[in-house]
Amino acid sequence: MYLILVYDVGQERVGKVCRTLRRRLTWVQNSVFEGEVSEANFKQIQADLSKIIDGQSDSVLFYCIQNPRGWEKRVMGQEKLTTDTFL
Repeated sequence: MYLILVYDVGQERVGKVCRTLRRRLTWVQNSVFEGEVSEANFKQIQADLSKIIDGQSDSVLFYCIQNPRGWEKRVMGQEKLTTDTFL
């Protein structure tokens, strides 16, 4: 599946969340990661993040796309990192 992950966490946890996500996903913008992952990797990402985030104040959104052929990515302004594999 193709995963787009967006997070909003406390400043003291941002670095740790970012380092954790860089192991399996591509950083594309501040607080946004994306990439192709297996179901097992998706579950591992969730498990890793659950050890870091504060469930009372932090937020992580997972957009799981099973068939990316029906999606189109459009960018306004400068794209920080291209993800041509998505399209």
